[in-house]
Amino acid sequence: MTSDTDAPLLSVNGLTISFGKGRNRNVAVQDLSYDLNPGETLAIVGESGSGKSVSSMALLGLLPPGSANVETGTATFDGRDLLTLTDEQLRGIRGDRVTMIFQEPMTSLTPVLRIGQQLTEALIEHKGMSRSEAAARGRAMLTLVGLDKPDRRMRQFPHELSGGMRQRVMIAMAMASDPAILLADEPTTALDVTVQAQILDLMRDLKTRFGTSIILITHDMGVVAEMADRVVVMRKGRKIEEGTVREIFEAPQHDYTKALLAAVPRLGAHAAAAEPRQVVDSPARPGDRLLHTYGMSKTFRERGLFAAKAGGTAAMQDVGFDLAAGETLALVGESGSGKSTTGRAVLRLLDLDEGVIEIGGTDMRKLSGKAVRKARREMQMIFQDPFASLNSRLSAGRLVAEPMVIHGLASGKDLQDRTEQLFLRVGLEADHMRRFPHEFSGGQRQRLSIARALSVNPKLIVADEPTSALDVSVQAQVLELMLELQQSLGLAYLFISHDMAVVEEVAHRVAVMRRGRIVEIGPRQAVLNDPRHAYTKALLAAVPVPDPTRTRGALPSLDADQLPMGPLTEIAPQHMVAS
Repeated sequence: MTSDTDAPLLSVNGLTISFGKGRNRNVAVQDLSYDLNPGETLAIVGESGSGKSVSSMALLGLLPPGSANVETGTATFDGRDLLTLTDEQLRGIRGDRVTMIFQEPMTSLTPVLRIGQQLTEALIEHKGMSRSEAAARGRAMLTLVGLDKPDRRMRQFPHELSGGMRQRVMIAMAMASDPAILLADEPTTALDVTVQAQILDLMRDLKTRFGTSIILITHDMGVVAEMADRVVVMRKGRKIEEGTVREIFEAPQHDYTKALLAAVPRLGAHAAAAEPRQVVDSPARPGDRLLHTYGMSKTFRERGLFAAKAGGTAAMQDVGFDLAAGETLALVGESGSGKSTTGRAVLRLLDLDEGVIEIGGTDMRKLSGKAVRKARREMQMIFQDPFASLNSRLSAGRLVAEPMVIHGLASGKDLQDRTEQLFLRVGLEADHMRRFPHEFSGGQRQRLSIARALSVNPKLIVADEPTSALDVSVQAQVLELMLELQQSLGLAYLFISHDMAVVEEVAHRVAVMRRGRIVEIGPRQAVLNDPRHAYTKALLAAVPVPDPTRTRGALPSLDADQLPMGPLTEIAPQHMVAS
């Protein structure tokens, strides 16, 4: 933080941005003003559509030409107004003095170019380095951001790296030229808690090392509390509040800011409750066993020209658990731990190498053809990204009705009525049936996915990161809906998530996965309040705390090869840990 006498590094004044013209004109940002001081981290927060990303992309001339219009405003940096510079002038600033980290590195990295080529391009262009100098700088930056084997990473393509590794590459690219300003657009949203904590520690270290100022765009208030010096809160394109991070968290002035903070899930808020919070006056409790699995194993093998190669990646190893009607079992762990593979295996969306999956006493692995289709009426899936999982060419009504048509459950007027009832049940309107997926907000699309899953009256729903891409207020609404549906319909959820605070809010039991194995499983209170496995402890230690007065401690150092990964042993009633 700098003194009040220091001149701002960046000064944005009266910025107004619109899309379209005439009657189709939509104002995305209106009269936005803020300063960024040297060495400061300024967080810009708000829900989707609030104008956070649009306002920042305008600074670098990254808005779509033709459809976006910067109507008024200035953005002064180094004595020049960024909004009036030509494309050629901006190219001299982008990737050099001002750089950006995007939310999804897989879509912002060029898939057909090796990491080394993408990492050195800006250094050659902006710094005039030779290829060998740029390559040396690139390897040094990869080491600095915590990637091992930098020579190998330079030769790899983006798809060969994990999500956390790709994000580290993006940070290395952004910091390689020693920028004055780093724009970080949701840099940790899709990352597991341990990787997120590592990325935040890395950004904080690089900020200190290079003196970089950061504009952090996020809806994660835990990240804001941990990283920000000051906060700008936006809603519907306008700045509604601004203050230091402590002022915003401890004494918010605007009702919207208060509501935003109230919606933030906090690990420990439900620690004393024996069960997930009740959202309706319902006596529903977990009942008879619905799902029984044991010995599930799956290895993905690399294909050769004529046959599979030896070895491969063991995605699941001897995984087993039970799930009762009306119960939620949460699967947690880092990317690559086998969570999603387990969920897909339960639904028979992939074939196991060995193991048993019984739904209502029926062995799913022994079914084929029509029998599998009939059994799938009992179980459905809610995906992390509803926009990617919904057919963009079908109306919302047809998307929800389609499973009922496939399974022969309804037709004609009955189909229309049942579809309309499902829309109303999940908080959508009957008029929404004529819309297409792109006409809905993120939260509405997830409600649409839930309605589609409910259409065949399932007993089990596998929810794969159903709220991780949603704003905190929308996330709270979707979780409320899922809890209400569970308690009124007796649904069982296999809830896959990396957000431990959300898990505490919805789960009856928690299973922690690492490298394809369950290393700890038990009642929610036992696993989250009294973790016994070192890996579980590390996951919980990495959770960001939405309180600027509290500092997250250093991540515990784990010897990956020494962590217990053997058979599960019961250490307390229903609480089992790998030995």
